[in-house]
Amino acid sequence: MSSEEGTTKRKLSVIQGDTASGKQSGDSRCLTFVLEGEDHTFGNSLRYLIMKNPEVEFCGYNVPHPTESRINFRIQSRGPPAVSILKQGIQDLSQVCDHVLATFEESVKEYKAESREPMET
Repeated sequence: MSSEEGTTKRKLSVIQGDTASGKQSGDSRCLTFVLEGEDHTFGNSLRYLIMKNPEVEFCGYNVPHPTESRINFRIQSRGPPAVSILKQGIQDLSQVCDHVLATFEESVKEYKAESREPMET
């Protein structure tokens, strides 16, 4: 049994914000989240939606290395905790994806109803 078979890898970890002195701060408004199994597709979409929140002072992400399936996602807010901003951003992104899927499925349905040629799906 390999070491990975017996354990569940975390999808999300939190790194506390650093201060200028190099010590970790207890400020919940400035956090870095490490999201395993994600890349630019998720990172950039989530960053875009979170930046639309007026309470967000900074939001950015990076992929540490192209061979790693992981992003470091940083949020700094003016008031609310970064965790609540991340949760809201993920909920907003989920709603956007649901809308895009529903619109696409409706368009395919309309096309099939109007077209005499069969469409492969």
